[in-house]
Amino acid sequence: MNIIFAGTPEFSAVSLQSLVDAGYRVPLVITQPDRRAGRGMSVSKSEVKEMATDLGIETYQPPSLKSPEVLEKLKSVNADLMIVVAFGQIVPKSILDAFRFGCINVHASLLPRWRGAAPIQRAIMAGDTETGVCIMRMAEGLDTGPVFLERRLPIDNVDTSGTLHNKLAHLGAEALIQSLTILSDENLPIAQEDVHATYAHKISTNDARIDWSANASDINRLVRAMNPVPGAYTFFGDTRIKIWETRVVNFDNQQDSPGTVIELTQEGFLVSCGSGTLKIMFIQKAGGRKVSASEYVRASNLELGYEFK
Repeated sequence: MNIIFAGTPEFSAVSLQSLVDAGYRVPLVITQPDRRAGRGMSVSKSEVKEMATDLGIETYQPPSLKSPEVLEKLKSVNADLMIVVAFGQIVPKSILDAFRFGCINVHASLLPRWRGAAPIQRAIMAGDTETGVCIMRMAEGLDTGPVFLERRLPIDNVDTSGTLHNKLAHLGAEALIQSLTILSDENLPIAQEDVHATYAHKISTNDARIDWSANASDINRLVRAMNPVPGAYTFFGDTRIKIWETRVVNFDNQQDSPGTVIELTQEGFLVSCGSGTLKIMFIQKAGGRKVSASEYVRASNLELGYEFK
């Protein structure tokens, strides 16, 4: 089987490596164009491009998949299948229909829950107790295609988007390899139940801002969901600070306004919420490094009664 692989970030690279390790032929990899990033605006290659280069696989980086030239390029490979994993572009119908086995996708949720761009973050934010991966035949809608198989995974109460991302990347790669043996099963894939669909909208800057009037458990999940990107934040005066780790604690704070520092400890400090209390464990000032909350207290002269905004 000749396979075209389309992907961009580290999540995708895990699946690409698994395909090669399993002995599948991957004559072409499509990935997003190189970007300028960082303070020096240096050119940054995607993790998939770096891996494809190391593996000696031809890399193709069109700015869009909609042009006729792209379709002709893909057809020239004589591929049986295209696999798409976190590629980052819409795949047009002309490409979806161009291969014998169509296009399949590794999606990091239990479809139809959390269709869309940010399924890992949204699952944590919502308090889901489990998530997983689905191997889906791609259709024109947003993650609406029928599913070949799914694999489930519990969400631990200390999981961040970073830790869950790594677990799901490997689970997705395993499921992908298994799915390639059942592509011709006449009983598969199985249509999604659209009535149960939820949408994992892209994370915005406002999504990452802490609302201290919320429940402490909700804020804790927000902090975990925004770790490592983009980082949950609040304001100390006019300075934006990111909160990287918190713990929900039992503490009577009914008389304190949400966002108020109500206790300083050796490990960190406690902040009142709309309901419940959070212990802040790790924090980062804009332009600074991530430090323990206790170190931050010593460096910033944070005092009891201060109210974060």
